[in-house]
Amino acid sequence: MNSKKQFLKFVIPSVLSMLIFNLYTMVDGIYVAQIVGETALSAVNISIPYTNFIFAFALLFAVGTSTVVAIYRGQGDLREANETFTKNTVFLSVCGLLVTVFAVLNLETLARFLGASETTMPYVKDYLGIIVWFSYFYIVSYSLEVLVKTDGFPMISTLGVFIGAMTNIILDAVFMILFDMGIAGAALATGLSQVLTFSVFFIHFLRHKGSIRWCRFQFDFRIYKRIIPIGLADFITELSAGIIVFMFNHAILTYIGDAGLVTYTIITYVYNLVMMTFSGISQGMQPLVSYHYGKQDVHAYHTFFKYALFSTLIASLFALVICLFGTKWIVMIFLSPDSQPLFSNTLYAFRCFSLCYLVIGYNIVIAGYFAAVEKSRNSFLISVLRGFVLIAFALFFTSYCFGGDGIWFSTLICEGLCLIVSLFLILRQKKQERATGKAA
Repeated sequence: MNSKKQFLKFVIPSVLSMLIFNLYTMVDGIYVAQIVGETALSAVNISIPYTNFIFAFALLFAVGTSTVVAIYRGQGDLREANETFTKNTVFLSVCGLLVTVFAVLNLETLARFLGASETTMPYVKDYLGIIVWFSYFYIVSYSLEVLVKTDGFPMISTLGVFIGAMTNIILDAVFMILFDMGIAGAALATGLSQVLTFSVFFIHFLRHKGSIRWCRFQFDFRIYKRIIPIGLADFITELSAGIIVFMFNHAILTYIGDAGLVTYTIITYVYNLVMMTFSGISQGMQPLVSYHYGKQDVHAYHTFFKYALFSTLIASLFALVICLFGTKWIVMIFLSPDSQPLFSNTLYAFRCFSLCYLVIGYNIVIAGYFAAVEKSRNSFLISVLRGFVLIAFALFFTSYCFGGDGIWFSTLICEGLCLIVSLFLILRQKKQERATGKAA
């Protein structure tokens, strides 16, 4: 199989999986907005950082494990690959149960920390109070999904996520319309769909169709000295999505008010879809880069990285065009044009925010590349800058200088500054490779 076909074989299913996965919460938002109302939609937005956290926690170990397993496979060491896979699955299973218990026992404290007010608290508790019971399935399911792709079955990954998404859409209608369960029905539909997705991936590994399988092992935490640094960049990228929502929510409440939260919730749904596209490109690229990195085939893993950058260019232009010219129709999915001035304000904010899609993807893909070749310090730096440091600076600067309108440009400023750093790190890496005679 030539390199382009191999790249598409991994990246297309990866992007589809990420997009379909993100539809879970987006479908919830559409149903909640149309059936329950705008306040309930804000409550779903307030709950998003929690799902971002458990998703990020799974990524921390899944991406690191996937990279290590891919490198072992490239070296022909299947025993170490299988032991690493088994250790991580057992470890995440224990962690998933602990996270579930902690969240259930501290629900109200968690809701207040996320930003629930007296108005939104009942809705947040109804929604988040059900989601937390499924934390285990969120964590372990995503880890297995990433390893299914590493095992050479990216289409099974896509199929599992697709089945879950379709189940979620159907159950949303059943619970919210037929049984009149409101926002709690949306949460239950999402949770049950996660159980089904988990089952698809779990069954795949039980059937021993690929080369990765569970085996007996002796637990040794030293492997995490290798796994965690590799997965840290993706962990921070996903965790920062929740932290960014958290920071935006508080800034919007200060400078705009409750109506701004509805606007930002709609922006977030589309932002997550675009982000998941870039993350899908990055995660589809990573097993290929890591495999050839393990084989020391420099030309091959450079080629896959170039393909990822070109794919990012196409995706970013497509996303921007859709968001700028299709703004009205996108916003109408959630809001009625009669909801003035909220509808008009949302159109303006949506278009301003969408400009960040021109640059954001490159930072994600470059960080993913550095993680795939075990340059974890570089990937960590990019992720910390865009996920914490620069976004906090940009949000403070724009809101302080320009008030509520400035908030919608803060992500563009953050990602633009971070891209300068990312490009510097890539150029420095190329110089180092030329100096050591490893350049393609």
